[in-house]
Amino acid sequence: MTWIGLGYRHALSRWIDSRPAEVRCLEITAEHFFEGDDDRLESLASEYPLFVHGLGVSLGTPGPLDPETLQRFVGVVKRCNPKWVSEHIAFTRTADVDLGHLNPLRPSRAMLRTLAAHARDLSDACRKPVLLENITSHLRMDGDMSETAFLNELCSDAGCGLLLDVTNLYINSRNHGFDPRAWLQEIEPRHIVQLHIVGYSENDGHFEDTHAEPIQDDLLELLKDVVSYAPVQAIILERDAKFENTAEIAFELQKLEGVVGQR
Repeated sequence: MTWIGLGYRHALSRWIDSRPAEVRCLEITAEHFFEGDDDRLESLASEYPLFVHGLGVSLGTPGPLDPETLQRFVGVVKRCNPKWVSEHIAFTRTADVDLGHLNPLRPSRAMLRTLAAHARDLSDACRKPVLLENITSHLRMDGDMSETAFLNELCSDAGCGLLLDVTNLYINSRNHGFDPRAWLQEIEPRHIVQLHIVGYSENDGHFEDTHAEPIQDDLLELLKDVVSYAPVQAIILERDAKFENTAEIAFELQKLEGVVGQR
């Protein structure tokens, strides 16, 4: 069984409360609930399978994880008891400054050790399995390993899974000139547990992940290849804008159901 759902956003709360048939699970952004709203979390947990996704734990920052951020993240996890938790293969802060966005990391053995240790720390603190997500980058980061070898070893060393963002993979492949399907074939399929997808934006030949567009056909074709290749357990539509037309969002989820049904 593959769960199909979307990232929970407060702007969609009334629609989600109506229990649309297309929404079979929800992904909770941890930071959106750092200030409380316990009743809402408990209500969602009683209705849907949940996953908790983080934006600012900053697994790629050397040194111990920020204790305040980790404590607040764990608090969200305890309140909604998700199937698993996830964070990004990225850093969002230095030792002194919160940068406020996801920044890429070099695929190096030194960074592999840092990320693997932090993924284990997060899993231990939450008492949940951890998935790590690939991000987009305007820069192509080179290290002493290929990206795919880095991801495979990271999952093995940390005992974690991969949250493969299909849109991010596609965007990076277009902006940096590589074959996303060849890239996919270099990833151990057992590592791929969850997917993100949303339509991309293009401006003068440059592709971006604005999280606002319907899923394009070329993305759907890549998604088909991923779900045929790996034992994907959940697919999350990740929309952060254009919430007004819930019928369009429902149709997007139906597309995802159609892809899973074709396996």
